[in-house]
This record gives sequence, structure tokens and C-alpha cells, in this order.
Amino acid sequence: MITSKDNEKLKLIRKLADRKHREREGLFVAEGEDLVAAAEAAGAPAAFVLRAGEDVEARLLDSVSALGSGTRVIGVYRRARAGDDDGFRVYLHGVADPGNVGAVVRTAHALLDARVVVGPGCADPFGPKAVRASMGSVFGAPPIAGGAGGSDRRPGRPRGRAPRRPAGRGAGARGRARGPAARGPRRVRSAVDDYARRGRRRVAQRGRGGGDCARADIVGRPAGG
Repeated sequence: MITSKDNEKLKLIRKLADRKHREREGLFVAEGEDLVAAAEAAGAPAAFVLRAGEDVEARLLDSVSALGSGTRVIGVYRRARAGDDDGFRVYLHGVADPGNVGAVVRTAHALLDARVVVGPGCADPFGPKAVRASMGSVFGAPPIAGGAGGSDRRPGRPRGRAPRRPAGRGAGARGRARGPAARGPRRVRSAVDDYARRGRRRVAQRGRGGGDCARADIVGRPAGG
């Protein structure tokens, strides 16, 4: 049983709280019995799993937990690679809130068994908040890193004057993208649900960016992005 805060596994968990270390190591952390059980159900191999009272002292596990109330189990997992499957894709561009990224990962998995391609300006889908918001879908339909990311933290109010919005009514004023996927991350799930109901092959708002965006089945971008 681990009894020292200087244990290498505990040190690694602390490091993985930062995105740069997650990307460098190719690992991420999942906390809680539900997420660890979801990883086992999906067949995701763990680098290691620590359980309070069995593998490590409870107080030490709580000290590396990202949850305010502590946790009874923490698992460290390897980030999945993109793969060459022909399944559906949902592309996200500039979705900086990790909770929204995780929610889209969960919704795309539940409705379409689709994987999310995370484009520039997005929060890390393997960050602690996004992993919790995915409710295990990060293992069942692992996200794909499709471009430079943003911050792990929830975005705050921007400083300075707010940008002027284009005049006119409707989402199409002055060339803004139309459709539910262009109205912000909160509407992405509505776009996915609409896709599932109508059964169309393509429901995409093709905005800026090619590559992963052009190959996606559904594209979500915040308004004005």
C-alpha cells in the first residue's frame, strides 16, 4: 500500500492535471467508480488504478483528487489514437468550455456512436472536467485531437469592449453561419438529435477550416467563431 505522498504514481497523477503533461505522456486521469467501471466495460487498458484503503491511503488519494469531496478510486489511462474506422464524426471548433466538450462527446456517442474530432481552440477532452462530463463516453467513443487546443478551464468573460454584433435579424446576418450548429455549444446536442431523427447522411455547417472539418458529418462552432 502506498503510504508516501512522494510515490511516483501519485506524482504522475498530479502532473496529469496539466494539459501539457497529458499530451506529453499520452495519459489522462479518470476519477470515481463509475468512470473506472466504464473504462473496464469498454476494454480500455489502465496504466494503473489506485483504490483508497487497498492500494493507497485514503488521505493520499484525496490529496491528488480533482474533486472537492475526494474520491475512492483513480485510474490512469492511455489516450486512444485516431484509428481508421469509417464511423461518423462530429467536429468541434473553438468550444472552450470543457463541460460542453465532454457533453458533446457523450451525446455523439449515445445518439450516433460517433467520435468527436476536437479542433483548434477547444478544451482538452481528456481534462478532468471534460472526462467527468462525458460520463464514460471518453472510453466508449474516444475523442480525436484534430488541431491545436485551447485551455482546460471554463472560459471567463473576455476583457475590454465586447465585439459589435452584425445588424439585422436572424443567424445569417452579414455572412454568419446558419443552422443550429452555428448557435453555440449548447445547441450542438440539438443538431445531433436532429440528425438522428431525420437520418440524413450530412448535417454540417461548413465554416472555417478544412481537413478534419471537411471530413466530419456534423460540425459545431460557437456563434461568431
